[in-house]
Amino acid sequence: MDLVPVMKESATPASSSKNAPRHDHAAMLAGKPTGSSEMQGMPGMPGMKGGVESKAPQTSEFVVPVERQQQIGVRYAKVERKPLRHTIRAVGLIVPDKTRNWQFVSRVDGYVQKLDVTAPGELVEKDAPLLSIYSPDLLTSEREFVELLRMRDQAKSKDARDTPQRLIDSAKRRLQLWNVTPQQISELEKTRKASDTLTLLSPFRGVVQSVPVEQGKSVKTGDLLVEVADLSVVWLWAEFYENELSMLQVAQKLTITAKSYPGQNFDGTISLIDPFLDATKRTAKVRIDIPNPDFKLRPGMYVNAELEMDMGTALTIPISAVMPTGTRSVVFVDKGEGKLEPRIVQLGTKYGDIYEVKSGLEENERVVASA
Repeated sequence: MDLVPVMKESATPASSSKNAPRHDHAAMLAGKPTGSSEMQGMPGMPGMKGGVESKAPQTSEFVVPVERQQQIGVRYAKVERKPLRHTIRAVGLIVPDKTRNWQFVSRVDGYVQKLDVTAPGELVEKDAPLLSIYSPDLLTSEREFVELLRMRDQAKSKDARDTPQRLIDSAKRRLQLWNVTPQQISELEKTRKASDTLTLLSPFRGVVQSVPVEQGKSVKTGDLLVEVADLSVVWLWAEFYENELSMLQVAQKLTITAKSYPGQNFDGTISLIDPFLDATKRTAKVRIDIPNPDFKLRPGMYVNAELEMDMGTALTIPISAVMPTGTRSVVFVDKGEGKLEPRIVQLGTKYGDIYEVKSGLEENERVVASA
């Protein structure tokens, strides 16, 4: 299986802000176009040249009258301490749980006498008949088993019964190897009627995956007769990027969604992380177990896996409050009475529409969010 990973919509370092849209609040507050020559040498802003980075630090206050701010629709945002959550996503393919996949292989030579299931996709209940095989060898073994039961019952002493009992136990094991269930053996013990027909029963509620035989055709020992999958738990194979693997661990819970069931979430648990990377895509496959009691998730279906992690709390500001100037990030802090202070800040990771603030701002300060 070769899955194509999708780009993640997750937290990104603030250093990538060079590709973010520029918020030239200085020009907007002055009512001039971004980059206007009239912004050069703007009073109270030494070194600012209409959003172009200069060598002089941008720390001097300047005044934009409150009336002017109202005219141009200046909006402020408070520097707030918020809980941060980081989400990583992947797309993957649903496949059957191989530990819940049952293949019936013929243990005897014979003929397919009856097919109770005829096509892949059929739903079968536990202990439902799948097919019946006529086998003279089976009839011989069951007759031997019944004869051993008779010998044990007719034995006069305990010692005389021990030998037949050992042979009975051996005959039971042989019948079980031929796909005769314990329930069928118990029924044979009660009725003492040997049969030349073996009926295969489904070991669980599941879905038929394949029926490679035909009614009336001969089968030999080792031939695949029917394959049944228990879909009450399915596997999801998803691919995660190399830089996300440190965030993953076995037994971690994920949320699974499918386009076929909008608004519904499924619970997934990581059961295996492939230690080998795809050298080209730089991804690793991760196996996720998903309970599927209603069989809604089907093999071959593409679904989304999402892992949300608590990253603690930190000071934050809106992305729109930041004016990237190349190597530095600047915000405009409200000092009251129309006074604004350009301030260089150190940003952390971007989470959605907010930045984590490492330094440069205090909690509850107000910054220009848009103008």
